[in-house]
Amino acid sequence: MKNLNSQTVLDLLEDVAQALMQTLRAGARTLRRMSWPALMLACVLLAFVLTILPLALFLFACFLLLKVIVGVTVVGKQRDRRDQEPSEREQ
Repeated sequence: MKNLNSQTVLDLLEDVAQALMQTLRAGARTLRRMSWPALMLACVLLAFVLTILPLALFLFACFLLLKVIVGVTVVGKQRDRRDQEPSEREQ
């Protein structure tokens, strides 16, 4: 593995910053060239991505956690019931 020193890390960070600035400039140029209806559509889509999508992912995670909790309790009860059945038959 190649040895890393502070200069190579700084060079990497500089390259990342330069690529980020180029991307932001290209995005700004694209926004300036957009028509008003296209800009409005882009804003609506961005609002969707920033608000509704995280909410949907959060609710999905909550329902998945609820499903796991309910599944664990049901499986535990069935396992307890199955363990008690042979002892009842022996009596």
